[in-house]
This record gives sequence, C-alpha cells and structure tokens, in this order.
Amino acid sequence: MRPEVTERIKQMALDFTAQLSVVETPGEIEMAQLIYDTIADIDYYKKHPDLVYQLDCNDQYGRKIVVAEMNGEKKPSDKTIVMIGHFDTVGISDYGNLKEYAGNPEVLAEEFKKWKLPEEAREDLESGKYIFGRGIFDMKSGDAAVIGVMEEISRDIENFEGNLIYCAVCDEESNSTGMLTFVPHLVKLREEKGYDYQAMIDPDYMAPAFPGDPEKYVFIGTVGKIMPTFYVVGKETHVGESFDGLDPNRITSELVARINLNPEFCDVVDGEVTLPPVTLKQRDLKTEYSVQTATKSLLLVNYATHCSEPDDVLKEMKRVAKEEFQYVVSEMNKRYKTFCKMAGREVKDVPWKPRALTYEELYAAVREEMGEELDRKMAALLEELKANDKMDLRDKTFHMVDYLHELWSDKDPVIIVYFTPPYYPHVAVKDENKKDKALLKAVKKAIKTVKADPDFDYPLRQKRFLPCISDLSYATAPTSQEAIDMYMNNTPGYGEDGIYNLPLKEMQSIDVPVTDIGTVGKDAHKFTERIDPRFTFQYTPELIYQTIMNLMESWS
Repeated sequence: MRPEVTERIKQMALDFTAQLSVVETPGEIEMAQLIYDTIADIDYYKKHPDLVYQLDCNDQYGRKIVVAEMNGEKKPSDKTIVMIGHFDTVGISDYGNLKEYAGNPEVLAEEFKKWKLPEEAREDLESGKYIFGRGIFDMKSGDAAVIGVMEEISRDIENFEGNLIYCAVCDEESNSTGMLTFVPHLVKLREEKGYDYQAMIDPDYMAPAFPGDPEKYVFIGTVGKIMPTFYVVGKETHVGESFDGLDPNRITSELVARINLNPEFCDVVDGEVTLPPVTLKQRDLKTEYSVQTATKSLLLVNYATHCSEPDDVLKEMKRVAKEEFQYVVSEMNKRYKTFCKMAGREVKDVPWKPRALTYEELYAAVREEMGEELDRKMAALLEELKANDKMDLRDKTFHMVDYLHELWSDKDPVIIVYFTPPYYPHVAVKDENKKDKALLKAVKKAIKTVKADPDFDYPLRQKRFLPCISDLSYATAPTSQEAIDMYMNNTPGYGEDGIYNLPLKEMQSIDVPVTDIGTVGKDAHKFTERIDPRFTFQYTPELIYQTIMNLMESWS
C-alpha cells in the first residue's frame, strides 16, 4: 500500500477505537454512524450516495449495520466479492480505573507504564512497536483496512471489473444479530441486482495457533461451534439418607471429566485439529439451601467443529451421556456395597436405570401423554419468553426444557440432551469447485506477492480453518437435511417465530468460500489487547487488495 493509504487506515483505526462500542450498549449505534459517515465521505460515495446505507436490525437495542456497495466500471460484471467486519467489542471492565482511556491508545500507553503488566505486554509497551486499546485488534483496525482498500480501488474504478460489498456489523461478540440481518439482505441484493457472489473476506484478527506462536496466518475457511447441553434429572433425598437419592451433580461432574478438553471429541481435517470441547456452564438447579439434595443440574458445552454436523454431535453426546450415567450407577453400587458391609447392612444394588433422551424424544414422549394440549402450552410459554427482554437466550432454552420435563409423568432419573444457541456452522474450503479453487489460488498468489517485498520479514503462511468463532460461519450452512432437522428439532424455541432462528435457506443459497485476512497483534479480549501497526496497516490491506485483484483476474 502507498504510504498515504497506510496512514489513512491508521487514522481511521484510531478514530474507530476512540468510539467505544461495547456489545449491547448505545456505543454500537454511534459506531455504526461513524463508519457510515466515514464511508459516505469517500469521493466515490459522494457520487453514488445510494450505494452506502444503514439497515435496522429490528432488535431491542435499536442497532444498525452499514452496507457499502461498489460497482466496477471497466465492463459490466455480476461477479461480486463480499467483505464483512464487526465493530462491536467486548467490555472494558478489565481496564479497572483506566476504563475511561480504553479507547485512547496514547493516554493508555502512558498509564500502562505505571502498571505491573504481564512480562510480554511490558516488553511490547516499552518497544514502542505496538498500539494498545480496546477493539483496536478485535477488530476496528480490520474495518479500517477494508474501507481503506475500497477507497483505493475507487480511485481507479474505471479499470476495476466486478463488484464489492462491504458490511460493518454489530453484535459479533454476542449473538451475531448484525450478520444475521445482513445475510437475507445479500439474497435480496442478488435478486434485485444480479450479483454473483464469489467469496467472502473478513479482516478479523489473525489468531496465533498457541501462546508464543511466531507464525502469521491467512485462514481459508473457519471453525464451527455448537453447544450441546445436558439437562440432568436425578432423585432428591434427605442428606441423612444419601444413598436413597441420585445426585445430578455427580452425573454432570462425570460428563465434564469425560468431555472437557478431551481430544476424543476433536475434529481433524487435513492435519488441522479443533480445540476439544470445554465447559461453559455447570450448576445444579436448586434455588434454596436445605438438607435435601438437588434434583436437577445443567451442563453447557462449547463444541468446535471442522467436519462434524449437528446430527453427528447430538448422537455422540447422547451416547456419552448414557455411558457416563451408567458409570455413575456402577460406581454408586460399588460404594454402596462397601458402605453396607461396613455398616452391617444388607447388600443390594441402587435402583437407577441409565437413560438419555434428546429434546425431540422428550417432546414426543410428553405429547403421547398430552396430545395437542402440549403444543398449546409450549406455544404459550414461547410467547412469554419472547416478550421477556431481560432473560438471556440461553436461559430461555433451558426454561423450555425444564417446563417440558415438568409436564412429563415420568419422574425417574434421565439426561436430556439438546442444543443451546448460538450455532456457527464450520466452513471448509476444498479444492473441488470453481469458486473454492479461485479463492485458494488468489490467496496463495497474494501471500507470494507480499512475501516478495524485501522489507517483509514476517513468517506468513496459509491455513485451512480460522480457529476463532466468527461471522464467516454464516456464509453457508449444512446441506444435509438430516443435520438441519436434527438441529432445529433439538434447539428449544427454534423457528422463524421463535426465540432463536437462523436464515438457513439464505445461508445455503449464498454458499461461498471464505477467508480471514486479519490484523496482527496480541491479547484479544484482554486489557493488554494491542496491534502490530506495521503489519496491520501496511500488509493486511495489501493482502486484501491483492486477493481482490487476483480474484478479479480469474474472472477475465
């Protein structure tokens, strides 16, 4: 990139960072306006003001996304590259008494000199080679890079063939409301203007593979995420008769021991491995203190995917649930027999029978008893939950499972396995179709071009899967109807008029390969978040620009 372009991108990144935009705060609305104003001020959009606009997300916060279209004038073409970037950030409470400076890198750096920082962060601060600030790494510098590249392309729009669409989205750090608003709009644009989407580029931050990893990566494809959840029903008892009950906490504890960070559940594709599942929440559902043991417990698991679809995950987790239930019963029998011998009592087995059901199977069992009355009751509950803006989405799905189980006449111990939102499909880019091949070739050539710069001294290579969850997941969706049905039927409250819904048909119809060409830095989501400005403002934009130009060349 020309020095003036690099400087322009840097200044935009600093301006964007100065506008705090913590997810689910008014800052997101103000940030959308700032990005809109920045783009609208580009000469191309002064000539074509109708091509930059904001769209309402129609959510409780009044948030908006910003869309900018750009049409090359070399010759008519329907070929289109989509670019996305989120402008929301995680919170700033981790900055402590420096919260007011979280968006002011210059002041923050001076204040950090008075703090006891982690050793690596201290070294980077003293080197003067990094810029600190909330959101500057994740991912406002990436937004600035895309806008800078589009502005540079617009200067010679007469010689550009094809179209660009950029969308700055809100809420990536929470429920992806912005991206889920954008996806149907992409379909609408295709229908109205005939755009033929070729690829999606995201300049989200470049994640290291492990702490201290010196390599820099361009990712082609992205990891997926799904959240299997275990609603465990035990049997309550008085603590003075503890062997007469079944502690649901013991079952969830064994599930954690089996699943948590267990490579048995990693997806492996071409030597790239997902992180194993990890627990997000574990608790019993007892609300008061008493000498009665808990009846129910809940376990929420983050499960990363490269190839496993929802039906694969659900079947696997149901199998594991039954196995761990069986293990708990077997261990209880051993301990009870030992206790009986010690206490001089009659030795006998505990009465519990291991059972595991999916949410869909539970619903069918209860409906067999209640008929259509169940549908009416669940529909009424759904409307009540939809009207509750204060309850977290995860809690809403749990309440639907809990209510459904309460309606069941069978009160014996059981594990109900279901999905909790959100769901992010993985995107695997394979060398099997024209679009995938074009993107793979374009990125490879872009990396080669950048590495040919004699001043470029970073180790840089291509990998298949961005290891962090991102909105790139919504560029496609599983095509297997079994996988889709399994997800929809086992996510309580899912549906167009429900508490959670994905534009799955639109995602399937877009179906483009994706790449993350990100900024370089360290410690995203930590108070020591920072960027390497040399790579971020010089080479990230260059990689994006070269990838776009290489794709354009492939269309000729």
